[in-house]
Amino acid sequence: MLETERLLLRKWTEEDADSLFEYAKDPEVGPIAGWPPHRSREESLDVIRNVLNGRECYAICEKGNPKAIGAIELILNRHNDTENHDEECELGYWLGKPFWGRGYMPEAAREMIRHGFEDLGMNTIWCGYFEGNQKSKRVQEKIGFVYHHTREKVSVPLMKEVRTEHRNIMTKERWIMEREKNCGKV
Repeated sequence: MLETERLLLRKWTEEDADSLFEYAKDPEVGPIAGWPPHRSREESLDVIRNVLNGRECYAICEKGNPKAIGAIELILNRHNDTENHDEECELGYWLGKPFWGRGYMPEAAREMIRHGFEDLGMNTIWCGYFEGNQKSKRVQEKIGFVYHHTREKVSVPLMKEVRTEHRNIMTKERWIMEREKNCGKV
């Protein structure tokens, strides 16, 4: 479990299926990130069992309320080989619409970045967003990611589409420099 000022990041459980469905069925949440709205609680339960089960995947919860309101993950390159994983990973996230605009995602992402660099020994964290996802772009800018490259014609199989993706990067050196410049607040 990881903790921030207002949030707890904890492992997903099957008991989270109702709250996952509540937020993941919203057509404004998943499609912009590359996945279709959930159609049933059973689909959400399957996603918990088979997608949100990564070693560094966490449910986002407000302190004092165990209800999952979003997800955040550091996707390790070799997530089945915990002793020899590469020193790069990718940050992925989404948040239920009722919680947008509260600064929760930058707060959760900062903690995941700290966790990645300090606890997991990462040297580089990647993050991306699809063209048009201004909320995700803004989160990445707020937490210090810098633009690296754009990929055209990226397959988005769950949506049966092809999109443009912008890729951003955070190195450990940059993170340390930004943290020192901001008195530990990065």
